[in-house]
Amino acid sequence: MNHNPLLPFLVEGRVEAGCDEAGRGCLAGPVYAAAVILPPDFSNELLNDSKQLTEKQRYALRPVIEREALAWAVGVVDNQEIDRINILKASFTAMHRAIDQLKVRPEHLLIDGNRFIPYPGIPHTTIVKGDGKMMSIAAASVLAKTYRDDFMNRIAEEYPQYDWLENKGYPTKKHRDAIKQYGTTPYHRMSFNLLGDGQLSLNFM
Repeated sequence: MNHNPLLPFLVEGRVEAGCDEAGRGCLAGPVYAAAVILPPDFSNELLNDSKQLTEKQRYALRPVIEREALAWAVGVVDNQEIDRINILKASFTAMHRAIDQLKVRPEHLLIDGNRFIPYPGIPHTTIVKGDGKMMSIAAASVLAKTYRDDFMNRIAEEYPQYDWLENKGYPTKKHRDAIKQYGTTPYHRMSFNLLGDGQLSLNFM
């Protein structure tokens, strides 16, 4: 049973798109974001903040969300663009790119977190820990996380020494030790404190 029931919408009868990102605190790879509009009667016992789910559960949920959503889309900002514009802007840009692709235009955006760059013509509400509160944000968190994981698994074949299959680019000891030993790859975010030898202000999930 889901002991943390998620809310289906913030305002009943309004077309709301939930938005969330994955990979903000990583040292390598892109940041992914998803936007999802769920039907008003959508219900799924398993759906929760993607960080509370196992990998198997996330991948089981993905086709259900894609099949049942009224609209969904994924946006990406690669590591070079992250280095140019900074990770916070990159997260919002990825969300905007996901919203751009939605086949249904939402009347309102529900954004996970406490900040957002407004999307032209669509009002928004930021919700701290929204992926554990709203169904549409939780669904977006599942899509963003699984599509990003797919990408990291692919590039892990190219650069197996960084343990990306396991850490997905996050700053684990193994990942940092590999950077010390082998240097960086074209996928590393050069604006980040890669070795962790100072205050890592951007190291958050």
